[in-house]
Amino acid sequence: MATETGQALRVGVVGAGIMGSNHGRVLAGLPGVTMVGIVDPLQAHRDRAVEYIGCPVFDTLEGLFAAGVDAVTIAAPTHLHHEIALTCIANGIHILVEKPIASSVQEGREIVEAAARANVTLMVGHVERFNPAVAAIKAAIADEDILSIGITRVGPFPPRMSNVGVVIDLAVHDIDLIRWFTDSDIVEVQPQLASAIAEREDIALLQFRTASGVLAHINTNWLTPFKARSVTVATRGKYVTGDLLTRQVTECFGFKPDGSYSMRHLPVGHDEPLRAELIAFLSAVRTGGVPAVTGAEGVASLEIAIRCLESPTQPAPLKARAAKPSVVGVPRRVAG
Repeated sequence: MATETGQALRVGVVGAGIMGSNHGRVLAGLPGVTMVGIVDPLQAHRDRAVEYIGCPVFDTLEGLFAAGVDAVTIAAPTHLHHEIALTCIANGIHILVEKPIASSVQEGREIVEAAARANVTLMVGHVERFNPAVAAIKAAIADEDILSIGITRVGPFPPRMSNVGVVIDLAVHDIDLIRWFTDSDIVEVQPQLASAIAEREDIALLQFRTASGVLAHINTNWLTPFKARSVTVATRGKYVTGDLLTRQVTECFGFKPDGSYSMRHLPVGHDEPLRAELIAFLSAVRTGGVPAVTGAEGVASLEIAIRCLESPTQPAPLKARAAKPSVVGVPRRVAG
């Protein structure tokens, strides 16, 4: 359901935490957008939104709806996505839902089905697709025969995190990238999970095979004292490496029998990923076109992430050993 052209879109945000506040900041600065306000039940969050963005705030969805909105971005805690999304859809409001789309695959599918019935735009906020370095990698491997993908996403433990582990918080980004890079579903999952300092898994070594035969792995944890985000893609014709933080992408190509090859740095844009994502969402709302990350894609990535977590037992804690240094084994956990 497209909106009338030439009119400013009236947009709101649900959730005034860190991510929701950033949504509000970006939306308030976009041309052709009227920032109607931000909803959050917590007074402290609403006060911060007023100070940070200077927009109206509401303590309920009904207050935002009464002000009149065409589209909403949902940046509330994941367990609330389902209820909020269905309420917005029932009111004919277009939605962007932050990743993961929902707490369960069933809830995600219900959101997708409801949006389709109501003919409203549904996009999922997998913002890493809009990282200029990721876009450069995607362009570099277009039409290539991809052999393998390796992704590292590590950093320190985030104090804000309590109800999910690294698979849902971090690895779901890279599950989506693997599916996007290969244009193929993930058909085999081999996860190894452990918890060292958190109640849920804070170390994950994940291996995958896509339907197209690509091997991929993700290394993610909350134990590294600094953030690192890197992607490597090997194809039959080239080897591409990218640092998603410094946004440097390098391509190796022209391999010779003597082991020599050529190398070049690829041009990378400077867009803010969140800004590019929100512009893409609003474009889909205006035109009625297919959004950059569909609800079905969001559900597919969530389904793979949940498969990585499925096991008869929880991730085993890593225990310190006395007397002599040793390598701590991480229990292997294979989803059936």
